[in-house]
Amino acid sequence: MSEEKALNVGPSAIEVAYERFGDPKAPPVLLVMGGGAQMIHWPEGFCAELVDRDVQVIRFDNRDSGRSSHFHDAPSPDIQAAMAGDYSSASYTLSDMAADAVGLLDVLGLDSAHVVGASLGGMIAQMIAIEHPDRIRSLTSMMSTTGDRAVGQPDFTVLGGLGAPPDDRQSFIGWQVRAMRAIGSPGYKPDDAKVAERAGRAYDRGHDRVGMLRQAIAVLASGDRTERLRSLRLPTLVIHGAEDVMCDVSGGRATAAAVPGATLEIFDGLGHNFPRELWPVIATLIAELVHRAEAAPPGD
Repeated sequence: MSEEKALNVGPSAIEVAYERFGDPKAPPVLLVMGGGAQMIHWPEGFCAELVDRDVQVIRFDNRDSGRSSHFHDAPSPDIQAAMAGDYSSASYTLSDMAADAVGLLDVLGLDSAHVVGASLGGMIAQMIAIEHPDRIRSLTSMMSTTGDRAVGQPDFTVLGGLGAPPDDRQSFIGWQVRAMRAIGSPGYKPDDAKVAERAGRAYDRGHDRVGMLRQAIAVLASGDRTERLRSLRLPTLVIHGAEDVMCDVSGGRATAAAVPGATLEIFDGLGHNFPRELWPVIATLIAELVHRAEAAPPGD
């Protein structure tokens, strides 16, 4: 299916760009992408792997990314103040972003979906499970964390040398290639050409450096979800890379420890990206969770 635009989505009545793949009668899997990223950062090939495993896939741009609504008139985000505990420059929280995703399900006529989130998207997926438990059939949290600042922290020594994303197209593409080499997977060969191609597409679709900062403050303003994660009762899979420098593997371990019955899969050599070699493996893990959840008796 080609890209479409949903209007008046959720309580914030925003616009959400989305795509839908596969048989509309198959179990729906909602893919939620991370901070500063767009739905195209769920690779088409990975989506195809999921569709081949008898699910339908919905990917979309979060607010402040791609072709969904951007909050250009919001207060200027102050990351340093937010890290110190002053959230007055927050334009929204993870709860608002979770409500956007649920609102998209409303527009699509879906009463619930299996939700898969990566990085910031994993945090949004967790909030959907916490605040909208009747709208989620299973949870997959990838390369993400609980909001507890004692776990899942980035390695700033690796990230510090990158600097802020540039505003011009060619410089942004080069920055993305360097960034993915820094945070990617040491156990897998990087594909600089594919990173550059996707970076160019993302720039053209709606590059928003300040939007990424607004998303980051939403994370900080939303606090620690650990205790609320303990209340979840749904099939849950946690996937993390042992070499993730953007979100330390302790974040994945803490997420799996918090959610009762969660399955934890840690991949050696995996960082904060989606190596082509792992698409079939990860797609199989997600699809198996989806089909187990679909087969479970109501109330289990």
